[in-house]
Amino acid sequence: MTTSSTRSAPLQNKVDPTGALHAVRARGTLMGNRGILHDERDQIVRRWANKSWVTCCLDASFQKRSPFTQGTYSELFFLDEATAYAAGHRPCRVCQREKHDAFNRIWTAANRPEHVVATAQACLPIAQIDAALHAERVGPDKAKRTYDACIGELPVGTMVQEGDRTLLLGTGGLWRWSFHGYSPAPALPANTRVRVLTPPSIVAAFRMGLTAEVHPSAAMPS
Repeated sequence: MTTSSTRSAPLQNKVDPTGALHAVRARGTLMGNRGILHDERDQIVRRWANKSWVTCCLDASFQKRSPFTQGTYSELFFLDEATAYAAGHRPCRVCQREKHDAFNRIWTAANRPEHVVATAQACLPIAQIDAALHAERVGPDKAKRTYDACIGELPVGTMVQEGDRTLLLGTGGLWRWSFHGYSPAPALPANTRVRVLTPPSIVAAFRMGLTAEVHPSAAMPS
């Protein structure tokens, strides 16, 4: 087994907005996991091990971890929260409890209002949300599920593909995504058809008030 200090090649643990894993030298602002995905040679052997795809804080406690340690989860890294949401992840209940609870309330209000009315409970069991997200992010062929929409119909925080570009709908306009950050992208007509990467239930939550933190490179132009 190798350690983070002796590895010469990057691990395949950087997540793009489609949810795919890449071996690139790029730093993220969030960590996360989908269970144990790696083998004893630090190779990715599965795309997920459970339906709880979470994002976690990169705080001081992480510095004590050696990524891809045997017997524990495979550490994944995201450019930012918008990328993680597009990939189908949601906040961890342990290290992001406040954000997790807010996500549950908004997601439930946006997608299961009948539950709130019938039970007077603002939140669903998180396992039910995880199951719904898993159905939205993975198709029968295990490929990424997407759908088409007019870009003018989508809320801030959504990530889409237009041609060969992956774009974030940001508060300052459109931003082209990369593992290292964003660059400004030209505006598109509101009726432009795009391939939506962010799961539809999270898009609905964005419309209801959910927000996604974005990398500093997507700062609003002055």
